Amino acid sequence: MGEPWNLFVEGDNLDVLPAVPSLLGRPVDLVYIDPPYNTGNDFAYRDDFRADGSRRSRHQAWVAMMRPRLEAARAVLADTGAIFVSIDDNEVAHLRLLMDEVYGEENLLAQVVVNLNPKGRQLGRGFATSHEYVLVYAKDARCTLLDASSPDAVDERDFPLVAPDGRRHRLLPLRNTNKKFNPLTARTLHFAVWGDPETGRVSTAPFPGAQEVAPVFGDGTAAVWRWSRPLIDQRPDDLVCRVVKGRTGERVDVYQRDWLLRDEPGGRRKKLRTIWLAEEIGSTDTAVAELKELVGHVFESPKPTGLVRRMLGTMPDDALVLDFFAGSGTTGHAVALQNADDGGTRRCLSINSAEPTRPGSNAHAAGLRTVADITRARLRAVADTVGGGFEELS
Repeated sequence: MGEPWNLFVEGDNLDVLPAVPSLLGRPVDLVYIDPPYNTGNDFAYRDDFRADGSRRSRHQAWVAMMRPRLEAARAVLADTGAIFVSIDDNEVAHLRLLMDEVYGEENLLAQVVVNLNPKGRQLGRGFATSHEYVLVYAKDARCTLLDASSPDAVDERDFPLVAPDGRRHRLLPLRNTNKKFNPLTARTLHFAVWGDPETGRVSTAPFPGAQEVAPVFGDGTAAVWRWSRPLIDQRPDDLVCRVVKGRTGERVDVYQRDWLLRDEPGGRRKKLRTIWLAEEIGSTDTAVAELKELVGHVFESPKPTGLVRRMLGTMPDDALVLDFFAGSGTTGHAVALQNADDGGTRRCLSINSAEPTRPGSNAHAAGLRTVADITRARLRAVADTVGGGFEELS
């Protein structure tokens, strides 16, 4: 077997982060973190960056804790890389501003709403909150490798037609429906083709039984095609001529057969929406069940592996992944599952501190004295059940 899929370092992430490139041999491609959300309870990272000893608000203290860690993460991120950060309503506004400062607001790729609790939280007053957020930033949006699409987002129901050879497809107008593209702005795409609505054949040259077809909008004004003459000549079997009913009566038009299974690397993909539903990526309940199956119910509110696997799917399958708030080890678990599923060679470095677990908690009762013990126990169990190996670094 090659290099282990999962690596682990115990320690304060602020101390460990500068050493990450030397530990891994190169910068990381993808960072995912689920930091403490500052819900009113003390968090474990007690850095004091105050020069005057003045008191700070909870928000100021949280931002002061996060800033140097986000800066250190940016320093170890490849120029083509990206970072995903989970957060809830307590700090999302402050995190957004902080990320804009550290990564640049021009590198914001998305603020995703994640439906982790479909039933909604029923405790307390006010609304039953059923969502959190994931902020997504590129180190440099101009050259990032992140592909915000997925084959899982493709719905077969969108392709209702079946060709004689059994291939599913849909019909898309060959005409460009965006009026910004017209004979004035795209002159080379305004030309007539020839089509026979009886046989469906389309060509750039006349043939027996064909009618001349020019691109027009529904109101009859001149339009342009989406394909050039050479492309039409290369792919005539992907086009069909039909009679359609328009505002001015029947007319002949040309359509593209858009196939469900296209000949391209990875197959057909569809852009990811910015709302991720629990039925797609899992929920807090499924995350608890995943962790319980491996090491027991030893961590409050873990993230589901499906959430992280969706993030992994946006990057190459040999990505180096970093999680420096590793918690229960969800990211490492997701990396192993994704590699096992698609044959990838992703590697994940998880970092967690030796913060003590609470006496009387399930983790403490299970002999897991620190949160690092929880991460370590899960990643070892993942290596045993999923594969990929595990190595602890010092």
